[in-house]
Amino acid sequence: MGKFNEYQVIGRKLPTEREPIPKLFRMSLFAPNETVAKSRYWYFLKKVSKVKKASGEIVSIKQVHEKKPLVVKNFGIWLRYDSRSGTHNMYKEYREMTRAAAVEACYLDMAARHRARFRSVQIIRVAEVKAADVRRAYIQQLLKPKLRFPLPHRSLKPALKKHRSLFIAQRPSTFC
Repeated sequence: MGKFNEYQVIGRKLPTEREPIPKLFRMSLFAPNETVAKSRYWYFLKKVSKVKKASGEIVSIKQVHEKKPLVVKNFGIWLRYDSRSGTHNMYKEYREMTRAAAVEACYLDMAARHRARFRSVQIIRVAEVKAADVRRAYIQQLLKPKLRFPLPHRSLKPALKKHRSLFIAQRPSTFC
């Protein structure tokens, strides 16, 4: 589907004589582009309040940018998805740099682990989680203060020569 962006969409029911100033509905959505964001907005608004695209209008749509996109953060995502057996609520945690990247990781994870398509996953809430409040063990293991990633198998590069033959009689040894 492509890279996800966060959009804030504001819409309302069309004004009528009965209701000249209709109520505004604001929604935060994750979508690859504005067109998909508008489509998802009408999909959810039809469920929440009886307003459909034909009897409504979008007042504003803007892309929301992360305040600190170069800092790694922990995100908690509450979602609902439809599986083959029913509808399930779920809470997942991701360690990413932006909210949109965390949601993208969530969609990929749901597709891989649960075979849930984009259309069957509904993101309810995305929140930044403090290190002390992280629930999942696979994220807690990354929060250790002296975390190291040792390289057990390094391959040595041969010394540079001016004229090196293309075919060598022995395989190079990669163990030190």
